[in-house]
Amino acid sequence: MPNEIRGQCLCGRVRFSVCGPVSRASICHCSQCRRQDGHVWASAQAPRECVHIRGRVTYFAASDVAARGFCPRCGSFLFWDETGAPDLSFSLGALEEPTGIRVEKHIFCADRGDYYDIGEDGVPRQP
Repeated sequence: MPNEIRGQCLCGRVRFSVCGPVSRASICHCSQCRRQDGHVWASAQAPRECVHIRGRVTYFAASDVAARGFCPRCGSFLFWDETGAPDLSFSLGALEEPTGIRVEKHIFCADRGDYYDIGEDGVPRQP
């Protein structure tokens, strides 16, 4: 993985960089992520102090567990901020390539939409 990875929203008003260890790269199939993103949401996380955000992010708390951060101009879903957690999740789809990141797991598979199947990619699945 590069020393620093960079990402941005669709319109470029929100940019971010990650300069520390990245972990837990996953694809989430839960109904909230599907509604927010339009399908599944791929993300990874890093220690909060290693994620540097430039631009204004709007947060929406869809539950007591976390708030979802997005660009107020273009609507790009960029961050999943778990309440009280030391790490911040960020969108893999927003990153500049190469990222050096590989998906480690599928999560909330039991909640996936009925309109698709999860393909065989060799990574673990959690119900």
